[in-house]
Amino acid sequence: MSGAVTWWRPFSLPLGTDPDPTFRTEESSSNMMKKEEATEFASRWLPAWTGNNPEKLASYYSDDCFYWDAGIPNGANGKAELIGYFRKLLAQNPDWVWSQIEAIPMEGGFLNKWSARIPVGEKTLECTGVCFLQFDDQGKIKRNEVYFDRTELVSEIHRLKKST
Repeated sequence: MSGAVTWWRPFSLPLGTDPDPTFRTEESSSNMMKKEEATEFASRWLPAWTGNNPEKLASYYSDDCFYWDAGIPNGANGKAELIGYFRKLLAQNPDWVWSQIEAIPMEGGFLNKWSARIPVGEKTLECTGVCFLQFDDQGKIKRNEVYFDRTELVSEIHRLKKST
């Protein structure tokens, strides 16, 4: 594979180490992540959302990352803001579980279609959504935006708060 370009580096490899050939793309001007790479990344990253360990989850993100979801309308700019938001979010949801449904490669990263099982009081809600991830040249997430219909989740949280 003459002239192959490596653009995504798995976290387990130190900088300057040539990754396994399975983490190579064919020579092109684009930075398309392979579906298998996206699936492998998600198999490590999604479990970090469970268990209330914000520092572990934040370790997947670059220092200058941008993160957005509907709970943080202006987003989190940089790892310090991200950790502050993750501390609050994960403390409120230590037992939720995220699973990948499908990885869809895109320029510089992938679109992650996911499902989440979110305990709220006595109920466990099932949510489906998407997020996109773009990576820096060291394999860290530099941009992550999360989209899903929060109607049932917000309604159940409000119902639970009213009953206490």
